[in-house]
Amino acid sequence: MSVTQDDVRRIARLARIAEPTERLEALTGELNGILQWVEQLNEIDVDGVEPMTTPVAFPLPQRDDVVTDGDKRDAVLANAPKSEEGFFVVPKAVE
Repeated sequence: MSVTQDDVRRIARLARIAEPTERLEALTGELNGILQWVEQLNEIDVDGVEPMTTPVAFPLPQRDDVVTDGDKRDAVLANAPKSEEGFFVVPKAVE
């Protein structure tokens, strides 16, 4: 499979990316290189290989999920430019 400059132009338009015309040739080459690499991966014989559910072969140690610090609302709100009734006050963003 190969990608043409028209394909790259269409992909850029769908992704809402403004690419200059002089970059289309370079992007076409890069995408074709990626697709060739993926096609090489398809040539690998994976018969008898068990699928992995995780790249880690052993469970990672986990810590207990406990609250170690908190109840500092007043200290946190002291950093706010404006607060009311224990909450941050922010400018209205939606009409």
